Amino acid sequence: MSYTAILITVLVVYLIFNLVAGLWVSNRQAKADTGKGFINNYFIGGRSMGGLVLAMTLVATFTSASSFIGGPGVAYEKGLVWVYLSMIQVPTAFIILGILGKKFALISRKTGAVTVTDYLRARYKSKAVVWISSICLVLFFVAQMMSQFIGGAVLFQSITGLPYIYGLVLFGAVVIIYTTIGGFKAVTTTDTIQGIIMVIGGFIILATIVTTAGGFDSLIGKLNVANPDWADITSGGSTAKAYVMSFWVLVGVGVLGLPQTAVRGMGFKDTKALHNAIIYGTIVVGFLMLVMHISGVFAPAVLDSGEFETTDYVVPALVLKYMNPVVAGLFIAAPLAAVMSTVSSLLILASAAIVKDLYMNYIAKPEAKKEPKFNGRIKWMSIGTTFLIGVIVFIFTVYPPDLIVWINLFAMGGLECAFFCPILFGLYWKRANGTACILSAVCGVAAFILMNTYGVSILGTSPIVPSIIISVAAFVIGAFIGKPADQKTLDLFFAE
Repeated sequence: MSYTAILITVLVVYLIFNLVAGLWVSNRQAKADTGKGFINNYFIGGRSMGGLVLAMTLVATFTSASSFIGGPGVAYEKGLVWVYLSMIQVPTAFIILGILGKKFALISRKTGAVTVTDYLRARYKSKAVVWISSICLVLFFVAQMMSQFIGGAVLFQSITGLPYIYGLVLFGAVVIIYTTIGGFKAVTTTDTIQGIIMVIGGFIILATIVTTAGGFDSLIGKLNVANPDWADITSGGSTAKAYVMSFWVLVGVGVLGLPQTAVRGMGFKDTKALHNAIIYGTIVVGFLMLVMHISGVFAPAVLDSGEFETTDYVVPALVLKYMNPVVAGLFIAAPLAAVMSTVSSLLILASAAIVKDLYMNYIAKPEAKKEPKFNGRIKWMSIGTTFLIGVIVFIFTVYPPDLIVWINLFAMGGLECAFFCPILFGLYWKRANGTACILSAVCGVAAFILMNTYGVSILGTSPIVPSIIISVAAFVIGAFIGKPADQKTLDLFFAE
């Protein structure tokens, strides 16, 4: 068999394995948890995740095509500064699960919430909050899914030489099918598999670069010639320190505002699982961020810039040039794993926002909910909505834009501006109310979009910093001018 045929075979086997494993585990779990209801099983997996699964699904959801393709590509160009920036993400699991995890789990069980918007509805008692949150969630999720689809298809195209559309159809079909049919349990199962594959892929790429360069000492010597500014914290003056520090907001504390990671705090089994997930997740995120981005920094020692079109192609170029087809197939499975895990999580939550948060709460008539056929209708509506959203994203990515890392970061920023204050303050500040939630989301998202559109930078920071500050200020103002939460809600959320 040719190099390309072997590589494609490895990838196809991996994709099929994920499809079969996800559907098998989901079907098995659904039979075991029939008493928990379709909504609980499909959108939150029956709240049954153990520590390893919780850690891996958090890692796999948070890491994405930008972590394996876009991020290392930028690191190739900018040097060690991008490693410093990426390592901000190391405490992600600790931040999310430590700050949100336990209280989020308790509140979601008390209120029956299976989505972040469910939680917001219970906390703020506002129809406007639910509609605004759901719209922001779906729109930014679509943008984020686009970056993942593009990343996976570009990777497949550059590695196999086959047309972009082939890769898009192949992995797009797999991820849409197992997410649509299997729901949250299929997502967490494949996330666990993919988390392990990502760790293996990280070992492979770094070892390949160091070995090819003739050892670490030789690599540093070559790197000093190829990119003299690689160790400069400002990347030769092209990256301001204020810009780097602003990423402490975007990929540091700001992750508390990402619905796709926050919802993981609703689905774990018990306190032991939570504590184990914090440990496992911190270790795995730290390893992946360091290894993948340092690989991008080291790449100029073994790869000339004339060997690829844009920095998105750095990792594919390394794979094609230096790996045998079987090893290459195993490595390429890692970023594809990151793509699929992120897309599957976003798909299921986008579907939940439409079906659970909007249709069931505000569109379906009360008498219709009492009908025996209503649960069956919701089941097929959920499956159909998940499939439809996947198809829409697929269509949008047939003709892709470049630089997937920036698309992903833009979507992350938008989500954080919309959800950071409503999620965090809702858990820990009694004064929080619906007016504050609405003002925060509208002002924060509007500021973020406008600053990105017109290239506005304040004191050298990225737009996320002033946008989050605006959203916090708007929330505080709204909290004092809006109607306070009723005592029943406060007793539920702040019981001793």
